[in-house]
Amino acid sequence: MPPERWIYKLPLRLRSLFRREAADHELDEELREHVEQKTQQFIVQGRAPLEARRAALLEMGGLEKRKEECRDARQINWLQDLLQDIHYGLRILRKSPGFTTVAVLTLALGIGANTAIFSVVQGVLLAPLPYSEPERLVVVWQYNQTLKHPISVSYPDFLDWQRDARLFEQMAAFDWQDRDLTSPGRPEHLAGKEISSGFLSTLGVKPILGREFSPEEDKHGGPPVVIISSRLWRNRFAASTAALGKSVTLDGVDYTVVGVLPEDFRIVGEVADVYVPPGQGDPLIFGDRTIHPILCVARLKPGITIAQSEEEMGAIQEHLDRLYPSADQGLGANVKPLKHEFVADVSGTLLMLLGAVGIVLLIACANVANLLLVRSAARTREFAIRSALGASGARIVRQLVTESVLLSLAGGTLGLALAKWGVRPVLATLPVSLPRSENIGVNVSVLLFALLLSVAVGILFGLAPALQSSRTDLQASLKAGGRGSASRHYLAQSSLVIIQMALTLVLLVGAGLLFRTIRQLWEVNPGFDARHVIAFNVGLSPSATKTTSGMRVAYQQLIERIRSIPGVDAAELTVLSPLSEHQNIGPFWVSSQEPASSAQAPRALFYWTGPDYLRTMEIPLLQGRYFTAADTASSQPVILIDSVLARAYFPGRDAVGQAMTIPHWGPVRIIGVVGHVRHWGLDERDAYTQNQIYASINQFPDDWAPIFYRRLTVVVSTPLDAAAAMPAIKAAVYGASDDQTVFGVQVMQQALSQSLSSQRFPMILLGVFAGLALLLASIGTYGVISYSVVRRVHEIGIRMALGAEKRDVFRAVIGQGLRLALAGVGIGAATALILARLLSSFSHLLYGVGASDPVTFFVVSLVLTGVSILACYIPARRAMHVDPMVALRYE
Repeated sequence: MPPERWIYKLPLRLRSLFRREAADHELDEELREHVEQKTQQFIVQGRAPLEARRAALLEMGGLEKRKEECRDARQINWLQDLLQDIHYGLRILRKSPGFTTVAVLTLALGIGANTAIFSVVQGVLLAPLPYSEPERLVVVWQYNQTLKHPISVSYPDFLDWQRDARLFEQMAAFDWQDRDLTSPGRPEHLAGKEISSGFLSTLGVKPILGREFSPEEDKHGGPPVVIISSRLWRNRFAASTAALGKSVTLDGVDYTVVGVLPEDFRIVGEVADVYVPPGQGDPLIFGDRTIHPILCVARLKPGITIAQSEEEMGAIQEHLDRLYPSADQGLGANVKPLKHEFVADVSGTLLMLLGAVGIVLLIACANVANLLLVRSAARTREFAIRSALGASGARIVRQLVTESVLLSLAGGTLGLALAKWGVRPVLATLPVSLPRSENIGVNVSVLLFALLLSVAVGILFGLAPALQSSRTDLQASLKAGGRGSASRHYLAQSSLVIIQMALTLVLLVGAGLLFRTIRQLWEVNPGFDARHVIAFNVGLSPSATKTTSGMRVAYQQLIERIRSIPGVDAAELTVLSPLSEHQNIGPFWVSSQEPASSAQAPRALFYWTGPDYLRTMEIPLLQGRYFTAADTASSQPVILIDSVLARAYFPGRDAVGQAMTIPHWGPVRIIGVVGHVRHWGLDERDAYTQNQIYASINQFPDDWAPIFYRRLTVVVSTPLDAAAAMPAIKAAVYGASDDQTVFGVQVMQQALSQSLSSQRFPMILLGVFAGLALLLASIGTYGVISYSVVRRVHEIGIRMALGAEKRDVFRAVIGQGLRLALAGVGIGAATALILARLLSSFSHLLYGVGASDPVTFFVVSLVLTGVSILACYIPARRAMHVDPMVALRYE
């Protein structure tokens, strides 16, 4: 058609589409006028009026046929047909409110659950990082080739990397360092970070006020400067632009504010309030290549791949290995996408949960498909009549698929509302450490996902019943009481039920394995008594931190005051406490021969503690003795080691009295062996190291004491709960000085429970999904058996008339459902064995339970079979009470 003719006819097409009644009326008038004109012409030619009208109609070829031809010429056919299908589908669904309600609710559960989990996956895994061109951002690690583990970077090595790397636009460093603010306003402990000059520009972030650090400020002896968060800016400076140049006192030092960061700025998912340059840090830490305190982030140049940058960094590190063999020999470099470092630990779990909730959706689709099969069986005569009147099979399929899509869109709309409400309980079950959880919510991407999922689901569950109904046997279906397709429908329904059972078993097995994992972990001994221990940190008054002796006296007086509180059994100091986010890992060696490089030395977790720490925590003494007050800076350095280190380095001999060497301290003597503490959580298989060494804070080297004393933790043993004990403890802290802070309160029993979050989170969600799947599968079984009983009423009546007992009928119906259940259990068990091995590949999920645990498989199969039998009970009872006389008159 020429373009100008198409444009000319477009208004007519649109008018006939949106004003159909008016267009049909005009068409009737036009055709009637045309018939009248033709009739008059034939009358003029000498024909009788009736004969003339008949000839005019014949010449037109049939009035109704010509109307359809004119409509086709005026209308947009596919859109008109679609609107007709939608109108007819809505009318059919409205006529069956019970069926429509059940189908929509079933789909709402499946689509809503998928949308809720997708919102988590989208927020955590798919959403881009909130930085400029985040795909070019990477994290660069040093890699310990002896321990086969990536480690953080020493600051001198970072400076060399920054100078020599050519494939990065920029490279910057950061680390964690909390601070105590005492001015302006009331004292407060603040989350803090140290960021190098150029860090913000590396990420592509601009301060909303002021600037980032200059290279001159990021040096030892540089002017004390700080960048603050927008929260601190609002709370302490009333969001005034005059905040720039003002001072804040952090750890007793006055810092000048040079910038304010955006509201949503965070590094590796964590929010901080104060940022200072690392170059101004203590040279003992930031000037030593054997100490690795920082992380390195870099921006790749355009067109540079991670593999290319890793090759360059490997060459640079090899050069450093040769220049500084005692510190760097045995170290490599490792480059990973920044986003990978955000989500690597949880991506597998979240994708597994997305797959699990997808199984729930498949079960919901199978349920609705079963409902549609039952409904299409009842509409067999309708489809036969439509086929006899000329409707094609494709036309019937299109109509039925339209109806199913309407159902799924209604279910998707309700499911979206359920997802928006359900995201909150999902967030409540999230482990505290889940990265990027602030991005989780129902946004545009989630809305689009729900829409596409609804349409896809509608086509998925509607296509099979539609194709089944389109192959209708006209002759059999038009017979009164014809049941030509009954067996075919029942076979399809039974197959769907078996699939439902199999998928449900898979989910139940996954939830069962995780449940048994939690049970196994709760039986693990953490190595200390967590029932009555509270840990917290104290920010000492700046007046007490000016000298090492002042800090020693302040802490000792504090501990004495806490010990005197009624209800407190014991209290002590430690640099490190179990189940905390902090770690203090360092090298050691047993023999007197020093390793060729610090990187090649074994690693241990170092606990610098007060003399009574081990007793306070009730960590058992296996050999030797605990620390005493006699172990001071002037006496021989001594340590205790845990049973893991003793077995590894002193097998078959007494470790007490043996010598070890601790870098930066020197030779030490082992005075005791204590039980192993699960510092990383009850499941610590992936721990960087499990070796543990205890040293007394009274033997701190003088140059290191100020560094460690600023981060001491107080542990208190008390039968009181935290709510009852902490007010008196805080009063003891604040009583010494009103500019001291208490922060980081941790109830050990709660921390122990939270350490299971990586298993508890998927267990809870898998349990919910498995319960939902079990409900849907039981409803599907009930529906199929009920439909079968209704179709077999005539047969049951004949059997009972011939002498069959009610219990025989009951057993037959139950046996029918049992066969379906056992078939589903068999297929599901084989599938679950395969998928359970996939679950076991996530090594942090299963503990003390094999992927093919026979107890779990047996119990789950028994539960599923029992629920299936219960679902068959009501139809079986109904079949028992069939009246033979009524049944024989059934048709």
